[in-house]
Amino acid sequence: MYEINICHLYPELLNLYGDKGNIIALYKRCEWRGIKAKVINVSLGDPFIPENYDIVFLGGGQDYEQQIIQDDLLNIKGNEIKNAINNNKIFLAICGGYQLLGQYYRTWEGNEIQLLGALDIWTIGSRDRLIGNLVFECEFLKSDNTGNMVVGFENHSGKTYLGKDVMPLGKVIKGNGNNGEDGGEGAVYKNVYCSYSHGSLLPKNPTLTDHLIELALKQKYKDFMQLQPIDNTLEYLAHDTMLDRILGNKR
Repeated sequence: MYEINICHLYPELLNLYGDKGNIIALYKRCEWRGIKAKVINVSLGDPFIPENYDIVFLGGGQDYEQQIIQDDLLNIKGNEIKNAINNNKIFLAICGGYQLLGQYYRTWEGNEIQLLGALDIWTIGSRDRLIGNLVFECEFLKSDNTGNMVVGFENHSGKTYLGKDVMPLGKVIKGNGNNGEDGGEGAVYKNVYCSYSHGSLLPKNPTLTDHLIELALKQKYKDFMQLQPIDNTLEYLAHDTMLDRILGNKR
């Protein structure tokens, strides 16, 4: 039997707008295929041991929660997280968790907060919030049923910009994405996938969920080829309903 270990970083602090739903989606889509999945909660003061995990999840949080974890993230777990990223460990980071992996956050007053520096990205605070439903297109996703459109919900005042070695997760079709300026949403670096999409991202985007699971299994097992298909009727219905709601006749 194949097994996947999912690390949930700071689950009690970084769980904005139902981000835990991403953990549930990963777990259930493994379980439905007979793949044993285990969720390991890692929080303040806990060691981060990369070899124990196949997928690492870092959710979103407000400034208050991010301040609470900042010292632990940067000074206790930071080196191990950066080593894991450089060694191609699979990460999913949402909103605040996405920002925390970057170089710095500059507030709209001009104060610069140093962050983990695991990715060549940086965030500039704005007085205005980028908020609303979001649709973006991921070139690497292929599906006969949902295509490569991803749906989500964004609510952030920080505007994130990507360095030369970091690619956007997708191209914005509707919404703001990273900064409302360059048409990009999220980031991909090695096996790190980042997005501003809450609400939560994975349950209504089964193709993206399966992409992460398949990456993890191929990395862990030399004999693993591909995931077995399962009934996605409800997932596709949720996905398509959101697409219709957001895009309407433009779809």
